[in-house]
Amino acid sequence: MSTTGSWLRYATLPSVGLVLACLPLAILGSALYARLATQMLAYIAYTVAFNLIFGHTRQLFLCLGALAGASAYFSVILTRELGLSPWLTVLLGTALAAALGTLFSYISVRRGLGVIFLGIVTLAFSLMFENLLLGLRDLTRGETGIVTKGLGFGILGERWASYYVFLGLLLLALALYQALVSSKIGLALRALSDDELAAELAGINVVRYKVLAAGVGSALLGVVGACYAYYNGYVNPSIFSLVGVDVVVLVMLLFGGMGTLLGPVLGGAVFTVVNELVRPLGPLNLLVYGALLIVLFLAFREGLVVALRRATGLPLP
Repeated sequence: MSTTGSWLRYATLPSVGLVLACLPLAILGSALYARLATQMLAYIAYTVAFNLIFGHTRQLFLCLGALAGASAYFSVILTRELGLSPWLTVLLGTALAAALGTLFSYISVRRGLGVIFLGIVTLAFSLMFENLLLGLRDLTRGETGIVTKGLGFGILGERWASYYVFLGLLLLALALYQALVSSKIGLALRALSDDELAAELAGINVVRYKVLAAGVGSALLGVVGACYAYYNGYVNPSIFSLVGVDVVVLVMLLFGGMGTLLGPVLGGAVFTVVNELVRPLGPLNLLVYGALLIVLFLAFREGLVVALRRATGLPLP
């Protein structure tokens, strides 16, 4: 790797952290923009997790919201019903999400499910999860949801404290992602992404690395989802819906660039701005998302990071 490439690889994460840490200074105390910025960090963290699962191993999980929601509801219900500390229940919710993601991946690899079939299976789970939340009203309160304020996670009730908690989670996710892809595991993941059959013939344990990527990515989804439930003040099915999470994350990753460190960050930042511009359209904003996906697939398939590499000549990570 060239000197410039090495410098960029090691400087990117601190630079991203510094820029995002200074973002509150530009917001100038606006409650609305503070909330949007915090939501942006949460969705970028979701996208980092999906990048690890899909961007490197081509496992199409269409249950990102369901995995994050399972962790969130599990944590909130345990805290409310049993009086457990939310610090503990967030960890338990994260473990649940990781276990579910690991199970989906293991079954997929062992049964030889392709990308489309895995997508269908995880989509079915997402729909089942939403119906389960609506059916178990005594525990979940159905469409109304559960109020999470006052459950003991005070730090996530303060505006800027919440922002920096999610910034910490995002930087942790990016550091974990960078560590994985820079190691021998990353070499195996790149081989799987290029040609799974050739990688298997070369002696790479496909099951191990696919399940590892799915487990780590699902754990990231779980911890961010659980923390978001406490930050948001309430949790209901719409917060973790297919349209509310999976579609948004997919657009962010495709726009930023799959298999890159900066892709989720740039994709998330740009999408947040676009989302605010189309918000006045109400339900019609789904048409904008659909049109954006079509444009990305047809004309901008490699993402913003790759486009910037070509335009600047820099080996952006």
